[in-house]
Amino acid sequence: MLRTAIVALLLATPVAAQETKEQSCRHQADVVAAIQQARLDKVKERDVPQAVADTSPTWPDNYNNAIPLITPWVYEQKMRDVRKKDLGAAWLELCLQQ
Repeated sequence: MLRTAIVALLLATPVAAQETKEQSCRHQADVVAAIQQARLDKVKERDVPQAVADTSPTWPDNYNNAIPLITPWVYEQKMRDVRKKDLGAAWLELCLQQ
């Protein structure tokens, strides 16, 4: 599921010519971390895109397209893992390995 989400994200957010793979992966990891925080804040899954937008994220706008693609993955994780693990760091590591 995670690999599918990464592939979907990469297709949804094409890397600009001036953006490196590492920068793209960092932005993706920031998106995951924001979704994780929304879950910790008890935001309903359907309200996550707006909740994340309300935080005025600093990543390029095209990464907002990935929020609906990644949200189900974060919300299907056990709450114990959401509380204790850094899902953004895990995503970054996986993304850089692709």
